[in-house]
Amino acid sequence: MERILIVDHERDNCSQLKDILKDLYDIEIARNIEDITAELDSHGNEIATVLYRFSMQGLNGYDFLRKLEERGLLDKMPVLFINEREAADLEHSPTKMGIYDFVHKPFVAEIVKRRVSNLTELFIYKRGLEQKVESQMVTMNKQFKLLKMQQAELAKSKQNIVDILATVVECRSLESGDHINRIKAYTEIIAKQMLHDYPETGLDEKMVEIIVSASALHDIGKIAIPDSILNKPGKLTKDEFEFQKSHTIRGADIVNNISGIWDEDYARICYEICRYHHERYDGRGYPDGIKGDSIPISAQCESVADVYDALVTESVYRAAYSTEEAFNMIVRGEAGVFSPKILEAFRKTREEFEAFYEKHRG
Repeated sequence: MERILIVDHERDNCSQLKDILKDLYDIEIARNIEDITAELDSHGNEIATVLYRFSMQGLNGYDFLRKLEERGLLDKMPVLFINEREAADLEHSPTKMGIYDFVHKPFVAEIVKRRVSNLTELFIYKRGLEQKVESQMVTMNKQFKLLKMQQAELAKSKQNIVDILATVVECRSLESGDHINRIKAYTEIIAKQMLHDYPETGLDEKMVEIIVSASALHDIGKIAIPDSILNKPGKLTKDEFEFQKSHTIRGADIVNNISGIWDEDYARICYEICRYHHERYDGRGYPDGIKGDSIPISAQCESVADVYDALVTESVYRAAYSTEEAFNMIVRGEAGVFSPKILEAFRKTREEFEAFYEKHRG
């Protein structure tokens, strides 16, 4: 049975109320401040309803409500005041200060039972709902944590797939194996600077993260280029060069065909980088000859990183340029034409590029 607390310094009132309610509830009696404190300490969270004499000696109704509020029980423990002349005006108060109902003297058994029953059942139902909500919140938090773990695992798997594909290209191109890591590092440097200086480009932290990851796939289309062209030590013929340039379109097609492994934004940025990283700001790039800011910002960021790494790295065609020569060639437009914003970001990050190169040149 639910626990009911009757608080009144008059024994007769307590006896009458106990007789009315004893068959329905477990009854506790408090006749002074010490009894009240002891009951709240021992059974505060178990008391279903309190019948409280408003003019209780030593602790009137207002003080009792404040006491419940201090203990965090005001919203959990409904109070019916035993009404008398001193508290009559409370029934017409707009807020009633946390008072839920009244019982009047002389006590009418059926009215007392009904009011206590209504209020007790209401709060039992309320507590049940709160417990269900709390339980659901616990479940939701567990599910949220699980989802975050799954997202992290998915992101890791996605990156692993990207790195594996990129490594295949590196192996076929007879590169050292560090090219992809360098491209990602240089792309991150330039993309973060663009995010800081040019928010109008639409970059945000998440997009920068995706661009850096997706940059590993910029040359995935080279999988479809024959070794005789891909690793030819001499100069390519016109037809061979045209075929080699098709790696941009082939890479974009490959990304489209496997796009189901990643979300829409990731797939779009992978496609942009694969197809457009050889486009130039003056429109003289390939495969589509687009120019200006029609070139996606993702491809613009990866492109300057790719050109820089190509210049400072030895290849089958030529010896490596120094970092100073590579910097000057890019800003003078001797290694492709880039947007003024990209070039300004490149100038600001020159030291970062060179510091990374020096650290990883071996």
